[in-house]
Amino acid sequence: MKATMTNTLLASAMLLALAGCARDDEGKGPAERVGKALDQATAGVTNSVKDEIARADDAVEDARIKVGNATQEASRGLERATEKMGQSVERAGQVIQENAGKDKGDD
Repeated sequence: MKATMTNTLLASAMLLALAGCARDDEGKGPAERVGKALDQATAGVTNSVKDEIARADDAVEDARIKVGNATQEASRGLERATEKMGQSVERAGQVIQENAGKDKGDD
C-alpha cells in the first residue's frame, strides 16, 4: 500500500517536472494536466483501498460463519457426550440396584 502511494506521488512529481509550460492539444496547461493526473492517481489508490477493504470484509464474514458452524458442532458434540454420560450413569445405577438385590437374597 505504501509502495503504491509512493509510486503515485513520484509519478505525479515526474509529470509536474516534465509538463513544462506549453498547452496540450486540448488547450490544458501544466497545472490542469498535473491536477488531472493526481485525480486519476487518487482514484486508483482509492479503488485499491476499497478493494482491499472488501476482501477483508469477506474474510471476516467467512471467519464468522466458520466460527458459528464450529460452535454449533461443538454444542451438538457436547449434547451427545452428555447423553452418553447420562446413559452410563443410568446403567451403573441399574447394576448397583441389581447387585443390592442379590446381596439381600443371600442373607
